[in-house]
Amino acid sequence: MSADNNQSITQNIKAYSRRLLGFIKKRVNNNEDAEDILQEVFYQFAGNPEPIEQVTSWLFKVARNKITDRYRKQRLPLADDLQPAGGNEEDGFDWKDLVPSNDDTPETVYLRNLFWEELQLALNELPAEQREAFIQNEMEGVPFKELSEASGVSVATLISRKRYAVLFLRDRLQGLRDELLQY
Repeated sequence: MSADNNQSITQNIKAYSRRLLGFIKKRVNNNEDAEDILQEVFYQFAGNPEPIEQVTSWLFKVARNKITDRYRKQRLPLADDLQPAGGNEEDGFDWKDLVPSNDDTPETVYLRNLFWEELQLALNELPAEQREAFIQNEMEGVPFKELSEASGVSVATLISRKRYAVLFLRDRLQGLRDELLQY
């Protein structure tokens, strides 16, 4: 690696790190994840052999992709909670069947990507307290008792926030479910 290229990489990291970290923090659960993603973005940036014409858009696109990848690597949320009460037996539909986790055919990869994109959009529409309660408990597996101790919010309030989030997400993702059933 040439000295000029090293200097350019260093300058870009200094110029974009604060703004990029802020962008990532708004979309992930905690500071550690945000810093990890930022490091992954700059690692990919430093190792990229191709010239980059639009550095800003490239960095933010890679950051967005890394955030999406991180959510996809986590277990599929809502698999049980998205089921309408008593409705699963009638139509035989299960979200786990819609988005199989072990099948990587182009169709299932597309469906999985579509689900994660819609889920991320829906999560972003939730009030912050509900979103955090849902993500931390459902996606990260943090027990309500631990969340309560860390935040000072009662377990009952956290359960209520998650429940409101589940109801909203169930309603919000109903259109996706119907669309995919007709596919």
